[in-house]
Amino acid sequence: MYIRNKYTNMLIRPSNLDDYNIYYISKDKISQFWFIINQGISDMASLVGANYIWDAPEERSVDKQIEIITNAANNGADAMLIAALDPVKVSSAIEYAKSLGVKIIYLDTPSTEEAIVTLATDDYIAGVTAGENMIIELAAAGYRQGTIGIISDSIMSTNTRERVNGFRSVLASNRNFKLLNTQFGPDTASALIIANSYIANNPDLVGIFATNEDTTIGVGYAISKSSLPIVGIGFDFPPETQKLIENGSLKAVMVQNPYTMGYLGMAQTIAALKGFDTGPRYINTGVSVRTKYTN
Repeated sequence: MYIRNKYTNMLIRPSNLDDYNIYYISKDKISQFWFIINQGISDMASLVGANYIWDAPEERSVDKQIEIITNAANNGADAMLIAALDPVKVSSAIEYAKSLGVKIIYLDTPSTEEAIVTLATDDYIAGVTAGENMIIELAAAGYRQGTIGIISDSIMSTNTRERVNGFRSVLASNRNFKLLNTQFGPDTASALIIANSYIANNPDLVGIFATNEDTTIGVGYAISKSSLPIVGIGFDFPPETQKLIENGSLKAVMVQNPYTMGYLGMAQTIAALKGFDTGPRYINTGVSVRTKYTN
């Protein structure tokens, strides 16, 4: 956002951080993941004296996110921290924002349109880690063969697709276990339905892998209602998932670092606005494994 010098009538950049118009645009305002990112952004913003607006579809809608990005650009945004709902469909709106001089930083999920920096999990490696933990937990449960289901949030999501690819790369080398076709459910309710279908229609089912917060909770609920000792492996660690780990419905979850994404993302945003070096274009914010015994 430019301001006009009242003495020279020239447009200049603001010198105070609270004069910048910064937006955080997440995929929705439902998943705990986005709230944790927001906390990281908020803490860094408070530390440096910056202000920002968090805007997002109340429920996931690509069209709504495109509208939000476009409106923010038209309202004089200086920078946007974005988690892209659809990497291709939102790219034109982001390209438009960039044409107006908006600095773009991606958090968790990038678009195909280039940004200054992306802060995210290395999703393929995280998927590999999930696959390795599935094998460990299957062995601990005494399983030597069987089928494994996979539930992802969206066929268009690049990050969860990479998690599936990483997971499959590990399990594909073990011919005792058959991987079922990936099923897609955008929320907990649909993931629960898919998981229940897996359980009902596959008598040799031994495990289910879920790729994000919502699908993981759905899988955990399905396993908790089943009398079968199915191994559930998932992603993210909100309170619901913690309970499912504690009661054994989920055996392990890959825990990302959304707080770090937000905290460093805002730091990178300020650096970009001030014209400082922002370093590499991709920052891997890491993943750890949580089980009942590592809580």
